[in-house]
Amino acid sequence: MAAFLLGAVLLIVQPEIVPSRPAINSKTETTSQPVQRELLKKTSQKNDFKENIHSNGSCRQLPQTIIIGVRKGGTRALLEMLSLHPDIAAAESEVHFFDWEDHYRNGLQWYINQMPLSYPHQITVEKTPAYFTSPKVPERVYNMNESMRLLLILRDPSERVLSDYTQVFYNHMQKHKPYPSIEQFLIKDGELNVDYKAINRSLYYIHMQNWLKYFPLDHIHIVDGDKLIKDPFPEIEKVERFLKLSPQINASNFYFNKTKGFYCLRDSGRERCLHESKGRAHPQVDTRLLEKLHEYFHEPNKKFFELVGRTFDWH
Repeated sequence: MAAFLLGAVLLIVQPEIVPSRPAINSKTETTSQPVQRELLKKTSQKNDFKENIHSNGSCRQLPQTIIIGVRKGGTRALLEMLSLHPDIAAAESEVHFFDWEDHYRNGLQWYINQMPLSYPHQITVEKTPAYFTSPKVPERVYNMNESMRLLLILRDPSERVLSDYTQVFYNHMQKHKPYPSIEQFLIKDGELNVDYKAINRSLYYIHMQNWLKYFPLDHIHIVDGDKLIKDPFPEIEKVERFLKLSPQINASNFYFNKTKGFYCLRDSGRERCLHESKGRAHPQVDTRLLEKLHEYFHEPNKKFFELVGRTFDWH
């Protein structure tokens, strides 16, 4: 269930002004400030690079890792869990630099200004779930940094469709606006409406092909969002290894909150859970309609498994 872990946007927000002091002798490999200047020179955007180094040695840097998606896959939960590591500096908000034209036109200096303060040996991470399904984004990320390490978190495509609808439905309810039932989106002329955007976003192999035109598969780590819900620690361990981070996150950093029904985080004695807006119950859907959805995704899922050389426990 989407609801299980994702309850996302933490109740306590990390301050951006001064980052926490990272662990001493970290072996994390990051993009140095001189390399960042070269990256800026290579792009078509001609903003002057301003280091803006603070007296404590911190500054804003281009991200060395991006969580590229997928929407309603658990990106917020992944970012918050990864932020438990002292060598991670995470941008709080979704930046939408590469997929929103008005942001992209602002150039890389604007992008850097959206990043948190970090120390030279910390990895700066941003997450924008829309990147994965945006056609222009892979090439733009590649032009900025062809060595970028990418994180992609995926869930059962059918579950992701239901979560996608649920988020939009509640957004309308909060504004006291009516919104059609999910059946009205999923069914058209008695058949599954394959033009529904939420379904298109779950055709992972199509979007993955676009990313693999620019980045090798070993630069894209796929997090199993369904497993992250049920048992987060093993998935986070894999992310630490992919990013070449020292093993700092432990099983004790996670605890199951019976009241909320999902895992919460424990850091230095402080406990915090994802926001109540996450993990909402999905609408009740007719069993036959769900079966149509599962059948539709069978072949696309098979193609995706072949593409990435890995299988997932999806319908």
